[in-house]
Amino acid sequence: MIKQNVPKEILITEANLKRLEGIIQYAPISNEHQKDNLERLSEDLERATVVDSKDIPPDVVTINSTLQIRDLNSGEEMMFTVVLPSNADVSQGRISLLAPVGSAVVGYRSGDVVEWCVPAGLKRLKIERVLYQPEAAGDLDE
Repeated sequence: MIKQNVPKEILITEANLKRLEGIIQYAPISNEHQKDNLERLSEDLERATVVDSKDIPPDVVTINSTLQIRDLNSGEEMMFTVVLPSNADVSQGRISLLAPVGSAVVGYRSGDVVEWCVPAGLKRLKIERVLYQPEAAGDLDE
């Protein structure tokens, strides 16, 4: 389950909110980790500030955003795109927004640190940069 010591402001576009609510409602749950992940995503959406796509700041992670993150435990840096489950392909750097790391970052912005528990302990990731955001690029149909 994803945890944060101090809840950060989460911003989400109206379009992303509708997509995410539909996905959460119909997502198959096959284990406790998936259930916890969906519950946390639902909680984040409930407290999110909803904005029009044209008003979302360019450093906020939205669906189809490409970002650079750093694992604060190992120092490893990673780059990936957060996508709808049907478009996920880890080998191509496309992570489902239903994967723990995908749901952890949606709505957060550059500089934010997200945390969640994994079997090996607490996982901490810092969003270093949003390299591409469809709304900022004018790609509102993605």
